[in-house]
Amino acid sequence: MDDSYKTLENPAEGTYRDKGSRFLAFGFPVKDEEEIRAILTTLRKKYHDARHHCYAYRLGTLGDKYRVNDDGEPSGTAGKPIHGQLLSNHLTNVLVVVVRYFGGTLLGTGGLITAYRSATADMLTHARFIERLVEVKIRILFPYDMLNAVMKILKEESLSPGEADYNTICTLFVKVRASSLDKLTGRIQMINGLRYELIKMDD
Repeated sequence: MDDSYKTLENPAEGTYRDKGSRFLAFGFPVKDEEEIRAILTTLRKKYHDARHHCYAYRLGTLGDKYRVNDDGEPSGTAGKPIHGQLLSNHLTNVLVVVVRYFGGTLLGTGGLITAYRSATADMLTHARFIERLVEVKIRILFPYDMLNAVMKILKEESLSPGEADYNTICTLFVKVRASSLDKLTGRIQMINGLRYELIKMDD
């Protein structure tokens, strides 16, 4: 199971010029499509006088959720080369928007592909990449007299307990790397009286 991915640490910008046209590239770390829509709305308002707002994004640990948009440019000349740069750099959970100010001279299919690819590449040279872990949060429930057994498992798995509630039935939260989840839950299931629940995480 893949439990890490490479993304942008912070937003970054880049530029490219050709025959009077200006291409402004903006890269953003993103979590979901709602965040993407908000960013696109903001950029369209800020650069309302631009001819095109083309973009591409990848979401998910494997980057298998993606979209490309040419925003009026000839099909395949904008979103696809932007997306290609994300693929080449193995980036996901990233949105790239390239805003074009038309300079009065047509660039042709090859020129447009080069321009959108180059603007994105320039942005990426100014970006800082970061490796993020995919973690799963679980809630462990157990009788108080089994506290030592639970703590022993966590220590042996090099896990730190999070918030906890120690009553007659104790509740303890812990975050674990996705690739280690099966091993941890397997150990929990082997002990009578221990049970766990998966918790949805915001990130």
